[in-house]
Amino acid sequence: MDGSTNHISIVTLNVNGLNSPIKRHRLVSWIKKTNPTICCLQETHLIGKDIHRLKVKGWEKIYHAHGPRKQAGVAILISNKIDFKTKLIKRDKEGHYILLKGTIHQQDITIINIYAPNNGAATFIKQILLKFKNQIDHNTIIMGDFNTPLSPLDRSSKQKLNKETIELNITINNLDLTDIYRIYQPSSNGYTFFSAAHGSFSKIDHILYRGYPFCSNFPKY
Repeated sequence: MDGSTNHISIVTLNVNGLNSPIKRHRLVSWIKKTNPTICCLQETHLIGKDIHRLKVKGWEKIYHAHGPRKQAGVAILISNKIDFKTKLIKRDKEGHYILLKGTIHQQDITIINIYAPNNGAATFIKQILLKFKNQIDHNTIIMGDFNTPLSPLDRSSKQKLNKETIELNITINNLDLTDIYRIYQPSSNGYTFFSAAHGSFSKIDHILYRGYPFCSNFPKY
């Protein structure tokens, strides 16, 4: 965001299910400790009748997309400390993404929170980007668990990027989106996932942004 807008911080986290009261309590404690402005969650595993369980004091604006079963599920939580006004919400009926457009202190912002399925993740992400290409404007943040590396640096193995991921990266470039982590950490690994089956690490959680010069203070891992 530019200088006319107060500083905001955005975090993303795969919670791997929030049906347990203990996990919800841990999430609330983590949010209070981290103290972000906006929090994007993936894999809430909450269905419609259970959405009320996701609540955090001081966070009255909670936008959720869910499916018919206790799987997937994404949510965007916005702190009461900012003046956010909603303009548009688009939800995936299977709970794999949610798009939220609004304003923060009269400045437009678009947030897309994604949880990609394990199979065909790169193609799924590409399809979402193309689906919402007309909604991706100068202050758009796209984040979440993409379930796929975007760069060879995102893998501990020497495996090359497949055709689908290469095509996804072409789409990302064509939409003028930037992998924020790679701007501030061009040579760091920043792995976010360990596969016990393959004994390998990878970075599958990403943040893309159009308008990256206004982003700063990206953390190191």
